[in-house]
Amino acid sequence: MIGKLTGILDTSSLNSILLDVQGVGYLVNCSPRTLARCGAKGEALSLYIDTNVREDAITLYGFIDEAEQQWFRLLHSVQGVGPKAAMAILGVCPPDKLAFAIAAGDKPAITQADGVGPKLATRILTELKDKAGKIDLAAKPAGVPIAVVSNENTGGVDQDAVSALVNLGYQRTDAYAAVMQVKQANDNNDLSVGEMIKLALKELSL
Repeated sequence: MIGKLTGILDTSSLNSILLDVQGVGYLVNCSPRTLARCGAKGEALSLYIDTNVREDAITLYGFIDEAEQQWFRLLHSVQGVGPKAAMAILGVCPPDKLAFAIAAGDKPAITQADGVGPKLATRILTELKDKAGKIDLAAKPAGVPIAVVSNENTGGVDQDAVSALVNLGYQRTDAYAAVMQVKQANDNNDLSVGEMIKLALKELSL
């Protein structure tokens, strides 16, 4: 089983790269986030690898960091989510937003991925909502502890603020993240809906 590859970037395409490892070229499927951070042709590159073995093919999936790899494995653990669907989800909802999307129950954010319909998106949100806050800290914006990214920590004021921000045109995931950041910045002190919205709008404007 291949766990990591280190070599020279040979070529890259829309969804994959060819990594030259001591003269052997490995075709590795990657998310847009990883592809954007692979560097230029001829540069040294290391990727964490997950290997998918089928009767007719052996496919490698590469990740620039362990946080993205953890999310890939978590998504792939949901029934009906194959490796391609997991990569598609990471393509439209990268790790720094995925925990918030799941915690916020943001189905539209998940269904943007190719091959992910409303039914599968609901299953993903349901099965992963209790795990969303337990992923590596690197997968969340700095300053937001694991405990904050959880549906269990949101009350009526929080949900009202999120709903108001969504009505103003913000995506649910971004609104949820802003409200959670405000809550943490104020040490979870009680704020009115109006105060929460005002402070969250400042977060969203940064």
